[in-house]
Amino acid sequence: MAGRGLSDDDVAAACKEGDPRTKDYMMQQTMLRVKDPLRSLQFYTRILGLTLLQKIDFPSMRFTLYFLGYEDKSDIPADISERTAWTFSRRATLELTHNWGSESDQSLSYHNGNNQPQGFGHIGIAVPDVQAACEFFDKQGVTFVKKPDAGKVKGLAFIQDPDGYWIEIFSPDKMASIMSP
Repeated sequence: MAGRGLSDDDVAAACKEGDPRTKDYMMQQTMLRVKDPLRSLQFYTRILGLTLLQKIDFPSMRFTLYFLGYEDKSDIPADISERTAWTFSRRATLELTHNWGSESDQSLSYHNGNNQPQGFGHIGIAVPDVQAACEFFDKQGVTFVKKPDAGKVKGLAFIQDPDGYWIEIFSPDKMASIMSP
């Protein structure tokens, strides 16, 4: 494996059928820490089009969670108990965590995972038309890491949120041709 990826056989051997008890598990959320929740909420709702599903405050621990997803606002239950159960039943939500006071701490910045030492890489957002989405992002003043026509892999883009986290922008129906060697 040194110097190259896993073989198909190695991948198949590693990815055996999960334990039957896991059949109802799902990927529910990814959490990002945010410095300024106003900037982040505006970015994720107005620019990327996510919907705020629920805001949960933890006053004794001085932080707030904001759950966002691509859901219809009319589906969000009004009752707080129902809303909480519903929020945590959605697939692939984004949890923004704001530690109170971080917005005024000039020395604070969060590691985006792409600087050294590398770790977390990015989240991905599927769009119908990468070029049209990027034109909109450009007009909104969004920071680009990579535009669709730049780099070795054409047809997808990377942008940054207000905290510098990377977001891959891709069109699902174009990915087969983009990923072909």
